[in-house]
Amino acid sequence: MPSNVFSFDNTYARDLEGMYVPWKAAEVAEPKLIKLNHALADELGLDAEALDSPEGAQIFSGKKLPEGTATIAQAYAGHQFGGFSPQLGDGRALLLGEVIDKHGKRRDIAFKGSGRTPFSRGGDGKAALGPVLREYIIGEAMHALGIPTTRALAAVTTGETVRRERNLPGAVLTRVAASHIRVGTFEFVTARREDATLRKLADYVIARHYPELKSQVDPYLGLLRAVCERQAELIARWMNVGFIHGVMNTDNMTLSGETIDYGPCAFMDHYNPATVFSSIDEQGRYAYANQPPIANWNLARLAEALLPLLAAEQNDDQERAVQKAMEILEAFQPRYEHYWLRGMRLKLGLTRDEAEDLALAQDFLKGMEGQGVDFTQAFRRLADAAEAADASREGWLRKLYADDSALNGWLPRWRARINGEGVAPVRRAQAMRALNPVYIPRNDRVEEALAAAVDLGDYAPFERLLTVLQQPFAEKMEFAAYTEPATASESAGYQTFCGT
Repeated sequence: MPSNVFSFDNTYARDLEGMYVPWKAAEVAEPKLIKLNHALADELGLDAEALDSPEGAQIFSGKKLPEGTATIAQAYAGHQFGGFSPQLGDGRALLLGEVIDKHGKRRDIAFKGSGRTPFSRGGDGKAALGPVLREYIIGEAMHALGIPTTRALAAVTTGETVRRERNLPGAVLTRVAASHIRVGTFEFVTARREDATLRKLADYVIARHYPELKSQVDPYLGLLRAVCERQAELIARWMNVGFIHGVMNTDNMTLSGETIDYGPCAFMDHYNPATVFSSIDEQGRYAYANQPPIANWNLARLAEALLPLLAAEQNDDQERAVQKAMEILEAFQPRYEHYWLRGMRLKLGLTRDEAEDLALAQDFLKGMEGQGVDFTQAFRRLADAAEAADASREGWLRKLYADDSALNGWLPRWRARINGEGVAPVRRAQAMRALNPVYIPRNDRVEEALAAAVDLGDYAPFERLLTVLQQPFAEKMEFAAYTEPATASESAGYQTFCGT
């Protein structure tokens, strides 16, 4: 295998000294490649065939790193469940370097589970196989759904055991991201009152993610506005598919606008705005319905971190800088609602904007509450109903409800709305099915795949689930079992954990 297979160009390490610690991955006993993402490898311009090999296993475990690798543990701070930690950092991760993909975009390649670093805070820095496979599954599902996300390039087992509640097989994930720069990265610098480094970091983010801001009069204010905009759209997309991140700390919010860190995440099945899966979220801080206001709260922490730069832009007028930042933060909720309603219009089959659309969308969701209605299936069955100009195809939707009387008033309103648009019913139904997924990572299916891999060494359920999730909108008879949620009793008390 050629030693320069990755063609690394490490701008973060070169330009942001003091924002990381050079470090090496822990030596592993017997690395074995269990999954290589061939499509992503091709997108990155890598030789997938060469990497899908024992030599690739050595690379993706950190045992034998390619030429140009400069492994570093990135430094960052973060508000975790509202409490500020001035130093967190990569406690089990290492950035290998950056590559330019086939589309000319710069992408980070990083390890998770590669051993202790100076930021490990007493942890072992390792990852167990189950959480590594969970991140692989959820990241690829999000990508297939069209939601900005980090992705898994490879997963390897290490031949070692890690101790959690019980002994588990160790593993390392190789993750690809537009960058790993977080709100917490800025908080780290500001907490140390290092204004020169703060400016250098902000300039780096602008050059890498928002180059159009370079020519603006107030580029740092523009940076805050641009990040808020991307996050408003990202969170709206989460909400439109029922995704619950589970641990929306500021160190888990990227400046690039990608979803990152799939620890206690899950997709909602039976609709309930208060749904929480994370075992550590005992107060429901990061519940499904709380995700938009928490995103806004996180962005306020970014504004605070940027304040020295914002004030400098306003001729050292801090009061004016605060006012300008507040205007941007106050615009977050309207921008989120714009993106959320845009997505909901499409999910409901609406082709034009009308004033009553917000109420129509909200009332459809309210009607699901307490009825045991599966969020994903409801929109697919609504597409079935749209296939006819009358009520003749509504039966499948009604069967999802414990009491379908909630639909008696709503369906005639919706039908009057869509019939007034002049779109053929079949075409409308096709359009709805093209953006309302039939397949999501059902919690029971994810757990089934992880248990088979961890307990039995059987990766067939994992591979089959990945195959199903690659085309989430195209219904296939052979995958019918993957459309069904667990029953309410089966899913009661289901919890996810921070494993990677």
